Amino acid sequence: MSEKNTADEIRALLEAAFAPATLEIEDESWKHAGHAGAGRGGHFHVRIGAAAFRNKSRIRCHRMVNAALQPLFPERIHALSIRIVD
Repeated sequence: MSEKNTADEIRALLEAAFAPATLEIEDESWKHAGHAGAGRGGHFHVRIGAAAFRNKSRIRCHRMVNAALQPLFPERIHALSIRIVD
């Protein structure tokens, strides 16, 4: 499957879990070509803002996002960077 499909799956899981007001997903796999983990799932950056994150620590928010995306690790997602926004 293509990385675009993985990005679509990420979007669907995060929208279902958090109904985010802000959601941007960037496939950064091209930045990691030749790296040891390349080819075992993609590298993605997620920028997300949702009411579910209010009054929670950044670590708690990251854990919530990782838990929502757990079905995609490690086959579809190898690395994930997360930015929580208001």
